[in-house]
Amino acid sequence: MIQCECEGNPSTDFRGLFNSQFSKESSESLHHFSSLSAAGGGRQHSDTMVEPVPESINFPSEEEKILQFWGEKDCFQECLRQSKNRPKYTFYDGPPFATGLPHYGHILAGTIKDIVTRFAHQSGFHVDRRFGWDCHGLPVEYEIDKTLGIKGPEDVAKMGIAEYNKQCRNIVMRYSNEWETSVKRMGRWIDFNNDYKTLYPWFMETVWWVFRQLYDKGLVYRGVKVMPFSTACNTPLSNFESHQNYKDVQDPSVIVNFPLVDNQDVALIAWTTTPWTLPSNLALCVNPEFLYVQVKDNTTGKTYIMMEARLGALFKSEGEYTVLDKFPGKTLKGKKYKPLFQYFAKCGEKGAFQVVTDNYVKEEEGTGVVHQAPYFGADDYRVCTEYNIIQRDQAPICPVDASGCFTSEVTDFAGQYVKDADKNIIKWLKEKGRLVNASSFKHSYPFCWRSDTPLIYKAVPSWFVRVEHMVDKLLENNGKCYWVPEFVREKRFGNWLRDARDWAISRNRYWGTPIPLWVSDDFEE
Repeated sequence: MIQCECEGNPSTDFRGLFNSQFSKESSESLHHFSSLSAAGGGRQHSDTMVEPVPESINFPSEEEKILQFWGEKDCFQECLRQSKNRPKYTFYDGPPFATGLPHYGHILAGTIKDIVTRFAHQSGFHVDRRFGWDCHGLPVEYEIDKTLGIKGPEDVAKMGIAEYNKQCRNIVMRYSNEWETSVKRMGRWIDFNNDYKTLYPWFMETVWWVFRQLYDKGLVYRGVKVMPFSTACNTPLSNFESHQNYKDVQDPSVIVNFPLVDNQDVALIAWTTTPWTLPSNLALCVNPEFLYVQVKDNTTGKTYIMMEARLGALFKSEGEYTVLDKFPGKTLKGKKYKPLFQYFAKCGEKGAFQVVTDNYVKEEEGTGVVHQAPYFGADDYRVCTEYNIIQRDQAPICPVDASGCFTSEVTDFAGQYVKDADKNIIKWLKEKGRLVNASSFKHSYPFCWRSDTPLIYKAVPSWFVRVEHMVDKLLENNGKCYWVPEFVREKRFGNWLRDARDWAISRNRYWGTPIPLWVSDDFEE
């Protein structure tokens, strides 16, 4: 990402220059460059003639001649010296990791950044261009964990955090020479000698300063984020880590009934492949636009509500059921149902155990009714938050510990590992008359790359910056920005801003910028 800001008021408007001819200075620069190129080879010609172009040109060797000339004359630094009293054009270069080599994406972005900053210089600005290095975070830890065979926090504790961070520090600049060679060979003008690294204490202090500004404005709070979680390593994983090790597995597939409070002879039916999340159910979600049916099972005489397009999930032929009524999903919104378990029945006083609507419910699988356990699914969390069934800063309803075992709140299954508890929960549902159908389901499922055990999705405490309250202001400011290409303003970037969520800024990592917060055990102070 390029972030640029112009200070002062140079004679030529930078924005307009993109759509107009070069300024006088630009023309002179180009003329000067043409003269230098002409002077570089062959005999001299009068001003009225141009040097003939050879039939074949070796472009790489021509480029190398130009690079050599730039080096001999120290052209980049000379430009900076000559322009130092001009208005500033501020440019921040999003830094790469030096633990890997540059690829096409870096080369393309680097070329665009070089064009923008050269053009700003030619348009009357002073443009500092400093290369940056992203030295922290997962890619570095991932390399060290692989090299040293580290499986989780316990292994780090044994070697000590200081030693672990020392190992990380040792590899962060592994490919810096190759980067510098590639970037310079592209012809990009950027300062490697006056670079910045995210591990420099002065850089981290600037991050702390920004964090303090946000904190003082009341924009920082502690909430939870649903993340892939390794129960073997007792730690959340990044999305990158969670995609490292997928396996085809057989999981239980169950359809469960949820009788309506105002008519217990009619039940919504929901499908899940994670029965262990059912004790934490707080809502049911349907798609507001799709058609739903009230249907009688001709074999059992029971009446269910499900998506019309998903009748095949429960019935093998049309003769097995009778459609009693048909309606869009939005007519179900707000209907109350009887909870499966009583562990969190008190949540009903705050709006739990009702039908909510959202377009994330699809017609490709299940029954078209999705059970919501907000602290075990990202969409569930988002939807239940929007309906105020849960609050972002409340104590989470997450009765599973770091080892993946039920806590004491789930009295019938306390202490059981969640995946092992599936069969016991299915048995319980059958005994209570809440099980409609049980089978198995083969699908691709993420496993922990370190321990080779199945991951679960689980709410993890995280620090957030409030963003959602300022979406209108962000969109207003985005409208004032000059975008190339122009459609990005309304489309890709505009759509992203419209859907902006509060920003989870903390990570459970060792090698990174620490968050400057000291808190009491109960997080009250």
